[in-house]
Amino acid sequence: MPVSSAPTRGLILSGGGARAAYQVGVLSAIADMTPPTAANPFPIICGTSAGAINAAGLAAGAHDYRQAVRGLEQVWANMTADQVYRTDIVAFLRSLLRWLFSSAAAGRGTTRSALLDNTPLKRLLRLVINFQRIGQSIDEGHLRALSITASSYASGESVAFFQGAPDLPEWNRARRLGRRSAIGVQHLLASAAIPLLFPAEKVDGRYYGDGAVRQLAPVSPALHLGADRLLVIGVSGNSSAEHQRQLSGYPSLAQVLGHVLDSVFVDTLEGDVERLERINRTVQALSNRARNQHEIQLRQVDVLKIYPSQPLDEIAAEHTKELPRTLRFFLRGSGATRSPGASAVSYLLFEPGFTGRLMALGYQDAKAREEEIRAFLAD
Repeated sequence: MPVSSAPTRGLILSGGGARAAYQVGVLSAIADMTPPTAANPFPIICGTSAGAINAAGLAAGAHDYRQAVRGLEQVWANMTADQVYRTDIVAFLRSLLRWLFSSAAAGRGTTRSALLDNTPLKRLLRLVINFQRIGQSIDEGHLRALSITASSYASGESVAFFQGAPDLPEWNRARRLGRRSAIGVQHLLASAAIPLLFPAEKVDGRYYGDGAVRQLAPVSPALHLGADRLLVIGVSGNSSAEHQRQLSGYPSLAQVLGHVLDSVFVDTLEGDVERLERINRTVQALSNRARNQHEIQLRQVDVLKIYPSQPLDEIAAEHTKELPRTLRFFLRGSGATRSPGASAVSYLLFEPGFTGRLMALGYQDAKAREEEIRAFLAD
């Protein structure tokens, strides 16, 4: 059944490493609010970094939304760190040697220098996502577009690779592009390649890194693809006052890294959503005549945002012992295994105890706002 053109709902799934498990909990609650075997309620799906993996999984199963979400639940509930990156001591030592060689070479050679080897993630993605089904979902009318954002190391631009209906045009804005492409595993690996932690990935002859880096307008791809009603699922840390008091001393290396990662994965998205909400209020204040005087007619875009109601940093601090032993050994000196530095760990904590807590929290947060979500889904 073709997707209705009015309203055109868009789903935005942000990055955040293991924190993206929270998104699956929210999506699961929404699945329980829709009829069994119902098709995908989001014609436009946009994902960045780990959110790109969830987005691709939904797009591939757009013909049956509930089944697609159940598939994501199974993946995240059983995921372990060694399915995302190599956790053995040999892999870590090899990565350190690459770093030393890269420093000694002083730029004279090309080395795939990254702290973690994400080869297991490549195998996992090929196993759990049927990329051919994305094109079929579009042809059958269950999906209008899937967008995956990555950052180009060559040009410094944020590139939204999209696979969608034939009438959707590409776009070119300051430092951000929209390029049509058949989405594959390489797009997801590129979008989720956190700088320094995971290696860059080649897409169409160029190397790309994590899509959250230099992503000036995370909401933009959904709007360019025609969405006029947005559901944004973020993964902010939401630190409590008690947690903030623990950070009063000199910051550890892990705290600094967590601060940087939060600024990349959380602050830009939340700032862009706030900017969109201000534009909506401006549009509401204008008369129809004033709106039509603009060269491009202004339109209001309804936004429903769902962020964690509990501090993810503190939840991560309770599960740091689940980290692989080798990773704990290397991170101990940085302060990452202690509560104040757990923000950085939360991005790498792909273990069932932590991801299960986040999925349960996402489900709880969505159910608490069921009335708003049902209104969002109503035509």
